[in-house]
Amino acid sequence: MSKVAVIFPGQGSQYVGMGLEFSQHFPKAKELFIQADSLLGYSLSPIIFEGPEETLKLTENTQPAILLTSLAIWNVLKEENSLSVDYMAGHSLGEYSALSAAGSLAFEDALKLVRNRGRFMEEAVPYGEGTMAAVMGLEREALETICDTITKSGHSVQLANLNTPSQIVISGSTQGVQLAGQVAQEKGARRVIPLPVSGPFHSRLMQPAKDKLEPLVYDTDMKKAVIPVVMNVNAKPEIEPTSIKRNLVDQVTSPVLWTDTVEWLVEQGVDTFIEVGPGKVLSGLVKKINRNVKTYNIEDVASYEAFKEQFKGGNE
Repeated sequence: MSKVAVIFPGQGSQYVGMGLEFSQHFPKAKELFIQADSLLGYSLSPIIFEGPEETLKLTENTQPAILLTSLAIWNVLKEENSLSVDYMAGHSLGEYSALSAAGSLAFEDALKLVRNRGRFMEEAVPYGEGTMAAVMGLEREALETICDTITKSGHSVQLANLNTPSQIVISGSTQGVQLAGQVAQEKGARRVIPLPVSGPFHSRLMQPAKDKLEPLVYDTDMKKAVIPVVMNVNAKPEIEPTSIKRNLVDQVTSPVLWTDTVEWLVEQGVDTFIEVGPGKVLSGLVKKINRNVKTYNIEDVASYEAFKEQFKGGNE
């Protein structure tokens, strides 16, 4: 029997106009955008629908915007389809969307947490002092050794997003990332691509953000997840609030084990991945990890209609 995982995107998938069609076509989606503006105390939805892009790209706007768009789409998908979902997962920020969709985290709490998370991450390191880069075509162990050596020399850098076996993002001090990138290319990496980010996310340098987020996460009421969420820090399924909270806090300074997550899901028999939210980044990563699985992405009305047409009882 086919098993299904629903996956939710993280920061970097945002674009002006995301979620607009869903808001226009489905009252269930529109309701959530209206509710979010009310909960936040400012109008986020016009920024999402109309821009400007510079305002949407501010981390404290981006994070709630992606969560809101993803969950608005999820609400429609859940209401209109008798979908049997075995697991959920989300990439970094997307983990909050997954936990909300899985019934562990109330929407209003998820929205508040990610807004603060975005602000804390933005404030953690002065602009320009930290960065990230994607390293293509170098194995995890080799890259980890490079990062450890450079960190010991006084320039902090570590693995941040293990996206596919051949695409790993490193994060740390600007000099640490540059040095690690140079050595990686000397050791055979195909390419090193600096990322246009405002900070060294998922690195030790995010400790100040972790310290601020921790009490907020622990003070948030969470329920047992109805659907297991495979979490970033350990690539293991969690349903218990205590473990979920600890993992959400640790996630701020820990690498996102996306490759391990997808591989674990496939080992459990998952052969269908449905990406819910803006973009199709995760669908692409899943295909690079395992080309035998089916992937769908739902981000607008056209992709939703295509999903309904192609899926048609695909998990019966």
